[in-house]
Amino acid sequence: MQVKTLIIGAGAAGMMCAAHAGADVLIVDHAKAAGEKIRISGGGRCNFTNMHTTAANFISQNPHFAKSALKRYTQWDFIGLVASYGIAYHEKTLGQLFCDDTAKDIIAMLRTEMKGAQLWLQTDVGGISHDGTHFHVPLSRDGTTRQITATNLVMASGGKSIPKMGATGLSYQIATQFGLEIIETRPALVPLTFTDERFKPLAGTALPARVTANSTSFDEAMLFTHRGLSGPAILQASSYWAEGDPITTNLIPQTDLFGHLKTARQTDGRKALTTVIGQHLPSKLVTYLADQIDMSGNLADQSDAKLQTLCEALQNWVQTPSGSEGYRTAEVTLGGVDTADLDSKTMAAKTMPNLYFIGECVDVTGWLGGYNFQWAWSSGWAAGQAIKAHF
Repeated sequence: MQVKTLIIGAGAAGMMCAAHAGADVLIVDHAKAAGEKIRISGGGRCNFTNMHTTAANFISQNPHFAKSALKRYTQWDFIGLVASYGIAYHEKTLGQLFCDDTAKDIIAMLRTEMKGAQLWLQTDVGGISHDGTHFHVPLSRDGTTRQITATNLVMASGGKSIPKMGATGLSYQIATQFGLEIIETRPALVPLTFTDERFKPLAGTALPARVTANSTSFDEAMLFTHRGLSGPAILQASSYWAEGDPITTNLIPQTDLFGHLKTARQTDGRKALTTVIGQHLPSKLVTYLADQIDMSGNLADQSDAKLQTLCEALQNWVQTPSGSEGYRTAEVTLGGVDTADLDSKTMAAKTMPNLYFIGECVDVTGWLGGYNFQWAWSSGWAAGQAIKAHF
C-alpha cells in the first residue's frame, strides 16, 4: 500500500498534522482510540492552550527554535478553531483554557478536521527503512501485517511520559536510526519525592507558595503528599530541577512577613508565635515546622533578630528531593530530538527533508498550563503546511 504521508501517533500533534497535510494521509496509533492523552488531560476537560503563550514558556537547548511555529500558528488560531466548532470553554487561571464540558469535544473536532485522512488504531509499527526515495514501514493490525510505502514520514508518537498509556520513546529510536541527535530525556512536570517520607504527616495539606529550582521560580499551589511534594508550583519547578539539587520554597510569598510580625508585636504581643504564624500557614504545617524551627514563646518576647531568623527559615525553606515520581506520573518528557537537526519552519530533519518530528518528542517542553498542547498544535500545523505545500 502506498501513501504520500504516514503519521505515526494519533495524539494532539499527529492529528493536527493530519488535518493540514493535504490528501493521501495515513495516521496510525497503537491505542484503541485517538487522542487518549487529550481525553485524560485537565481532569477530562483538556487544558487545550494558554492565552499567554510565548517561546519564553518553553524549555529547550535552543530557546529560539519554537518561535517560528508558535508565531505562525498561535494560541489565538487554535482558540478560533475551538470557537468555530461551538465548543464552550473557560479560563481557569493564569490564562489556562479548559473545555466547559469534555475533552472529547477537542478530539471530535480534530477527527473532523482530519477530513479524508485514514486512521488505523491498534496498529503496531515494525522496522522502518528508507530506500533513498520512500519510507517502508510494516504495520500490523487485526493479525495482518501490511507493508506501507510513504513519501513522507511524520513521527508524532510522543515521549516517555505515562507509559501505562503505551509511551515507548519510538520517535527517539527512529531519530537515532536516521542520524539525528537526542538531547538526554528525563521526566518533567512531575511530583518530587523524598525517600524518608518526611512529609507523610502533612499528606493532603496544600498552600500557595513560591518554589525555586536552579534560579527559576513559580508562584502557585504546593501540595504535600505521602511520598513528597506536588501541586502546580512543584510540577513547574521540576522541569528545572536535576537530581541532587535543592529546591527553595517561600511558604508565605505574598507577605512582607518581617514587617507584619513587627507590627503585630505591638498589637498582638500576648499571642503565641505559633498562633500568629498560623494566620498565614495551615495549622498542620505550623505544628510540623515547629519541630524544626524555634517558634517558642509569645510574639512580644521575640527580638527583631529572632523574627528575621524565623522569616528567613519560612521564606527560604530549603529541601533536597531524593528524586521524582518518574515517567509514571510525569506529564511530559524533557529533552528529545535535538532541534539543531530540525528545520524550525517545517519540523523536518535537515538531512532528510521528508522525515518530520513534531510534538513532545522534540526538545521543546512547555510549562504546565496548556503550553504543551499549544506546541502540539503549532508544530503539527507547521509540518502539515510544509507537506501540503510540497505537493
